[in-house]
Amino acid sequence: MCGIAGIFSKSDAVSRRLGFHLAGMLMQLAERGPDSVGVALYRDPAPDGARKLTLHAPAASPADWDRVRAALGEHFDAELELRPRGRHAVLVGRCAEDDVRSVLPPGVRVVSAGQEIEIYKEAGPAAAVLESIGVRGMSASHGLGHTRMATESRVSTEHSHPFSTGQDLCLVHNGSLSNHNRLRERLRRAGVRFETDNDSEVAAGYLAHRLADGDTLEAALEGCLRDLDGFYTFAVGTADGFAVLRDPIACKPAVMAETDDWVAMASEYRAIATLPGAADAVVWEPEPARVYSWGGVPA
Repeated sequence: MCGIAGIFSKSDAVSRRLGFHLAGMLMQLAERGPDSVGVALYRDPAPDGARKLTLHAPAASPADWDRVRAALGEHFDAELELRPRGRHAVLVGRCAEDDVRSVLPPGVRVVSAGQEIEIYKEAGPAAAVLESIGVRGMSASHGLGHTRMATESRVSTEHSHPFSTGQDLCLVHNGSLSNHNRLRERLRRAGVRFETDNDSEVAAGYLAHRLADGDTLEAALEGCLRDLDGFYTFAVGTADGFAVLRDPIACKPAVMAETDDWVAMASEYRAIATLPGAADAVVWEPEPARVYSWGGVPA
């Protein structure tokens, strides 16, 4: 079943409270996905030449993050800033993602990488997880969220959405893919790394691979219509915006809306109704097999 929400800000007032708005949307979708919740927020760009990694530890404490700092300090000469947020932490500095992965203590994982993206996700009910992360107090230019009902893989933080398989790229998915196992093996041979058996991670990996080969995001999403079997609504985030695609049958629900201050999509209108000015928004159902995008979402 699952619930998807996304919002792109067109005003400073919405950006300052974007985490609050996204959390409010996800709470309306909590019944669609009681197993886990996650958000991808685009905010606080890393300085030029640096990158930002979001880390997750299963049971983090201040002492655990001190051990991560110590491990990083032993292997990197450059100054790295670690900003803990519960079981997550944002690492900012001049470092390569693979180098960081190689020195992290057991159990600590990289869940996103890029200049702007931060991903926070956790198994558990939406209200508790969103509160523990502090999403409502976070500003951002845009963000995506997901509440999950586990049908294709087990309930765990690793299997939760959003999935990030490329720099500043993430995907959330409502639906099910039937050919993900074959496609996963094909992408692995092409060098794409997967950490779970979740079908949605395969869709994210497919997009990252197509983008690395030179496709625009629109072309990569149009490729999904040819190469992915199943039913789906995808919302995909980049540093510059987000895009939405439904499969040609479009049996999974989706609604979109736009005002002068924001563009939003969700699995149900009641999530959009929480946004300021929603009563005056232009509202529509996205058409099957058509790519919608906002904010640039560049090549």
